[in-house]
Amino acid sequence: MNLPKLYAMVDVACFAPPLRTAAAIVDYARDLASGGATLIQYRSKVGTTREMLSHAREIRRVLGDGVTLIMNDRADLCLAAAFDGVHVGQDDLSPEGARAVIGPDRILGVSTHNLEQLQQADAGPADYIAFGPVFATSSKRNPDPVVGLDGIRAARAATRKPLVAIGGITRANARSVIDAGAGSVAVIGELLSSPAKVTEEFLRLLV
Repeated sequence: MNLPKLYAMVDVACFAPPLRTAAAIVDYARDLASGGATLIQYRSKVGTTREMLSHAREIRRVLGDGVTLIMNDRADLCLAAAFDGVHVGQDDLSPEGARAVIGPDRILGVSTHNLEQLQQADAGPADYIAFGPVFATSSKRNPDPVVGLDGIRAARAATRKPLVAIGGITRANARSVIDAGAGSVAVIGELLSSPAKVTEEFLRLLV
């Protein structure tokens, strides 16, 4: 599969509770798409299953089929919201289990944080592999050790599958990550201030 250079993420935890409304979350996803994002992951570690499904279905409805939508963690909600794929971490449903739920045609991504995990993911059913954190990140409470650009180079040498770099990626360092071998960069925090504008800037930088 061909991933876009920018892997944009909507992380519900980034919305302060008074602003954590379905309308705000859907508007944010719409802004990312209006800036040119063609792949968006929906991630929620704070909401109920009902809230997550409501958000996801509305994002699907508003964005239509022009944007590839990935559900974080929940293979069941991927199906229920008619998303295009699911992304699982090391502590979630196994890649094999996720594939069994979503079937052969939807996209499956796996997060990895060291070369042993990456090699396991490479041998499994994942369509793409995420690797990191490349740089220090604030999007996780207990992040894994930083792998740096050398880690991305090593990961690129260890798999032929599409490689998504994750963790601490900004407009200032994204180009170096792509140059080190990543096919795509996953971004959360850097997009928050002005999602449409910053998305456009990332896409110009990563051409």
